[in-house]
Amino acid sequence: MNKETKGMLIGGIGIFIFALTVAITKIAVETFSPSFIVYGRGALGGTVALIYLLIRREPIPAVKHFKFIFIVGLMVIYAYPMLMTTGMTFGSSSHAAVILGLMPLLTAVVGSLRTKEKPSLGFWVVAVLGSMVVIIYSLVTGAGEFSRLDILLLFAAISAAIGYTEGALLSAVMDPKVVISWVLVAFLPVSYIGTMTSFQIDYLQANHLAWLCFSYLGLFSMYIGFFFWYEGLRIGGIARVSQVQLIQPFIILLSSSLFLGDSLTMINLVFASLVISTVILSRKMMIKRQK
Repeated sequence: MNKETKGMLIGGIGIFIFALTVAITKIAVETFSPSFIVYGRGALGGTVALIYLLIRREPIPAVKHFKFIFIVGLMVIYAYPMLMTTGMTFGSSSHAAVILGLMPLLTAVVGSLRTKEKPSLGFWVVAVLGSMVVIIYSLVTGAGEFSRLDILLLFAAISAAIGYTEGALLSAVMDPKVVISWVLVAFLPVSYIGTMTSFQIDYLQANHLAWLCFSYLGLFSMYIGFFFWYEGLRIGGIARVSQVQLIQPFIILLSSSLFLGDSLTMINLVFASLVISTVILSRKMMIKRQK
């Protein structure tokens, strides 16, 4: 098995964990505010990460690495979760599935700008086609104009792409598990303060399902999923392995149907398939990884 294939398989586990986040967030926002979910998942994941680092007796990262930690933290702990969670308060997860289908191409673009990976011209042509498909979908489903949900999800996807790339770069010199652990721990004070200020007393009366969803977001979406995702990107390369996110729209659509009872409309399936087709096509385009 070559490195690219191994990286895609490992990264695929992470993407499966992340893909369930949309439907689970949709359930969570019925009980908790977006702010509490975002800060709370960071606090929960960060607490577990702190315990992990203490048990492993991991040394504090070098000063030069903190710029990566800062950027990753802003993007994956706060920007992406807040934008996506806010969107889920008034939008459907099936709609989000198609817009977030742009993430593989965005991650590849950011990765190529930040690394020595050089995708071919064909890769970029397909990237533009994929973007056009997403834009058309947004216009068709938004009565000829972009909705607030589309804008939120687009910036969420961009935030995730930046966070994924910077985290993958740091994972080239550090254990991916240690990378995400230090990212969460570095922002733990902010997460704790945000959690306390956004907490409402009636949350104590929330049902078990709401707290189960919250726990998943904190432990898996915010922490464990990155073990696999950053490891996959490290092994197989950012541009190539980022394309494994092509499975994400389908998982989001299926999980939304299963957990939320969302109907799988023909337009959702058609556009999700078109987006995924462009990403599959990009998989066939050459990417040169310079040493």
